[in-house]
Amino acid sequence: MFAEPHQYPGKLIIVEGIDGSGKSTQIRLLSSWLEAQEFPVFFTEWNSSQLVKKTTKQGKKKKNLTPTTFSLLHLTDFADRLNYQILPPLKAGMIVLADRYVYTAFARDVARGVHPAWVRKAYDLAIRPDLAFYFHVPLEVGVSRILAGRSKLKYYEAGMDLNLAHDPEESFKIFQGRIVKEYDQMVKEYGLIKMDGTQDIQSQQAKMRRIVQEQLVDFKTKRRNYAKRNKVFWRRFTLPEDQRL
Repeated sequence: MFAEPHQYPGKLIIVEGIDGSGKSTQIRLLSSWLEAQEFPVFFTEWNSSQLVKKTTKQGKKKKNLTPTTFSLLHLTDFADRLNYQILPPLKAGMIVLADRYVYTAFARDVARGVHPAWVRKAYDLAIRPDLAFYFHVPLEVGVSRILAGRSKLKYYEAGMDLNLAHDPEESFKIFQGRIVKEYDQMVKEYGLIKMDGTQDIQSQQAKMRRIVQEQLVDFKTKRRNYAKRNKVFWRRFTLPEDQRL
């Protein structure tokens, strides 16, 4: 499915980038702007499925997650959200905004040593986004932003499981460097829209909105009375965890 454009009436817009790239700020601003234009918007983010949250938390605490196990947990998270958070609103004609998509797995898993072809094949269930923004910042900029806001780096966040360095900060820099390399290669491979994450927030958002506006020229769905049907709609597509595949 990932090789061809999807045929759903909705639109899928995603953002990617290393930690500290500013992508989350930009997609939140975009979401507010689209809602102000009365477009029906649904937001989803990476590694947020309740289906694997407990298992992932336990694995991280015990520090027994291998790169492949980590990859499979994220794949399970993605498959769950694809079926229950992404496809239903797309079929209903909504705009789905995703903070990270399959490209995060393509970058992080490969940076951890998982074979690129294996990861791409595993995510073949995904659909191609209508717009994929990659917020690029120099490694030192992204790293400094993260370190400025954290008192301590987490074990897997810093890539300590890979034995890259004894110091967490140094390990984090090496790990993020590997991720940047993978992202830069995907710009051409998947046609990611490269954004300069060092520009001021307003300039980045203005450019993003112009690109999105072009994509929505023939998009007719407006929110209007959708809010009245919102609760009923999600009851149709949300199942208890024990009933999910």
